[in-house]
Amino acid sequence: MAAAEGGEPTRIMVAVNESTIKGYPHASISSRGAFEWTLKKIVRSNTSGFKLLFLHVQVPDEDGFDDMDSIFASPEDFRTMKHRDKIRGLHLLEYFVKHCHEIGVACEAWVKKGDPKEIICHEVKRIQPDFLVVGSRGLGPFQKVFVGTVSEFCVKHADCPVIAIKRNAAQTPQDPVDD
Repeated sequence: MAAAEGGEPTRIMVAVNESTIKGYPHASISSRGAFEWTLKKIVRSNTSGFKLLFLHVQVPDEDGFDDMDSIFASPEDFRTMKHRDKIRGLHLLEYFVKHCHEIGVACEAWVKKGDPKEIICHEVKRIQPDFLVVGSRGLGPFQKVFVGTVSEFCVKHADCPVIAIKRNAAQTPQDPVDD
């Protein structure tokens, strides 16, 4: 699976997202789990044989009221809000890129905006990684009806092999929909 001597490294796209837990501005539990699993089970000590491609998809607020308690008095206020969203996405990716550089794994990272399942599949088609790794919250059938799952959609529709890493049960928050 890894690059042959002198060949191109195996390119693994890893879809990552922010935690939904309030006051927790970090990578989601399932994203961190998928990343750590990829390093432990696939990359192992062959750091030069792989290149990780981190994609974070920011979801635009459907009703346009992302900041209900904010007061907007000028166009600058909206630019500030967009800038803050961009910074949050970059902060998220920094966690993964920094860790890769510490252990010597080549990587790239970028942010897109839109529906995560659609954007991830579009980026897979555009980038053509060897495979895609996504985290999964491990929701039950009832929860899936209301929340839906990006990982299931990617398994069915991505143009490459997909590995969905289920979140560790011990790390499941009080509300399993949170991540």
